[in-house]
Amino acid sequence: MEILQIIVVILILCCLIKPLGTYMYAIYAGAPMKGNRFFEKIEHGIYRLAGLKDRPAMSWKRYAASMLLLNGILMVFGFLVVFMQGLWANPHGLRGLDPTLAFNTVISFMTNTNLQHYSGETALTNMTQMIFITMMMFTSAATGLSVAIAFIRGITSKGTTLGNFYEDFTRSITRLLLPFAFILTLVLVALAVPQTLASSHTVTTLEGVKQTIALGPVASLEAIKHLGTNGGGFFGANSAHPFENPTPLTNVIEMLAMWAIPASLTYTYGRFAKNQKQGWVIFSAMFVLFLVFLGLIFMSEKAGNPVLTQLGVSNAQGSMEGKEMRFGLGGSTLFSTITTAATTGSVNNMHDTLTPLGGMGTLALMMLNVVFGGDGVGLINMLMYAMLGVFLCGLLIGRTPEFLGRKIEPREMKLITLTLLVHPIIILIPTATALLTTVGTEAISNPGFHGMTQVLYEFTSSAANNGSGFEGLGDDTSFWNLMTGVVMFLGRYISMALLLAVAGSMTKKQFIPETIGTFRTDNGLFTGILVMVVLVIGALTFLPVLALGPIAESLTL
Repeated sequence: MEILQIIVVILILCCLIKPLGTYMYAIYAGAPMKGNRFFEKIEHGIYRLAGLKDRPAMSWKRYAASMLLLNGILMVFGFLVVFMQGLWANPHGLRGLDPTLAFNTVISFMTNTNLQHYSGETALTNMTQMIFITMMMFTSAATGLSVAIAFIRGITSKGTTLGNFYEDFTRSITRLLLPFAFILTLVLVALAVPQTLASSHTVTTLEGVKQTIALGPVASLEAIKHLGTNGGGFFGANSAHPFENPTPLTNVIEMLAMWAIPASLTYTYGRFAKNQKQGWVIFSAMFVLFLVFLGLIFMSEKAGNPVLTQLGVSNAQGSMEGKEMRFGLGGSTLFSTITTAATTGSVNNMHDTLTPLGGMGTLALMMLNVVFGGDGVGLINMLMYAMLGVFLCGLLIGRTPEFLGRKIEPREMKLITLTLLVHPIIILIPTATALLTTVGTEAISNPGFHGMTQVLYEFTSSAANNGSGFEGLGDDTSFWNLMTGVVMFLGRYISMALLLAVAGSMTKKQFIPETIGTFRTDNGLFTGILVMVVLVIGALTFLPVLALGPIAESLTL
């Protein structure tokens, strides 16, 4: 039954890819679509208000600068909100966040990470949850989508520009994220997820004790939290909380919501490339990797904890520690796989209680950061690996490598190599630093190999802009707030800027007609090459540190 549930969710996703991918192509390619007049009126009003009457196509430098400028302005706004939240609409008398926690929180939500070193219902007012947290979930997702579309234009079109960032950003919100989030909010409200401006409700328990239950605009935050692959929870328990995710049906809806856009972008890419097989190759490579790690996580949790077996405890249901009975093993492991594959970061079970190999599966997905990935970012990371795969194959057969009709030359490979190096550097160096310092190790709740995994997971989640936590780590300190804040910032913007530079470089190259000697990138052979390139590079980079954490822990059980 658990495997059947997983298969049904996967089949539903596959049915969504073509219609959603086609719709996104229409949005960003300017193709005719229903509702154009309605959306254009709203967008032109936004452009006039922002002083963007003329929206010329941009070079990669101007596109990157515009992206950084807008994100910088939104960060300043975020700091003002979290510092001054105690001044208005604050019935519980909550104070503004501590400076280092405010730094971490603003960077976290602006970079689409949503790492939370606080508990939402006790640290933020409902007003802050609405005008800062929910708003940032829209803008960070729109930023990722815009950069992805610019990258796709750069490697597929015959133009010399990447489009206009402000136009892509606005359309991402008005035509995609906002309408879908509105519909999903109504669905979640119908399924008993709260949506109210009331901050709390006092009830009398069966024991006759008065209890105050936190409430707020939960459904609207949940909708964009998953559609935008954000992941930050309204409550500290995130999607394990019954107000955020009350039933198995809402669990399925939330999984599909965070998976649909990243998966469908592969179809959008195929439409831009004017060769749908290109899109299916990327999707197939992602899907194969997804199934590999889903199998690892599911089988590890299904096998249960051998220590409990030795004590005579039945493992018939698998390892259910830290999981909600209403979701079961299948709904929990699939959620964990999707949330780390799509770099969403929301959780419906405690990752700290996963078996060592199950936890390693979630870690590996974030380390690779290409298995669907967040809205836009996962696709461009996988396309980067595709270009690397073409380059390596070109060296083997003695031809200048070509990708989508353009040569890949030293400049592109230098930029791609830098991008590949950034991710492990900002994971491994901070992890080593934390393990070598007292302020870092004081936060570890479990000594030994598991403590090592806690630290590694925290920085991997930050670098991948995932935001899920292994928990069990006392991370609300100045050291952890500042370290993870810097890692989140670097993990987001350095890779984006470098890949935009790659796209800009590709636009300057002339198209080369396909010949009989052209290495094809739209068939099953290239899918296999792409999967192997990702796995080999990932293993060479991260296997040693995994051996010190989850692998060593598994061997000791």
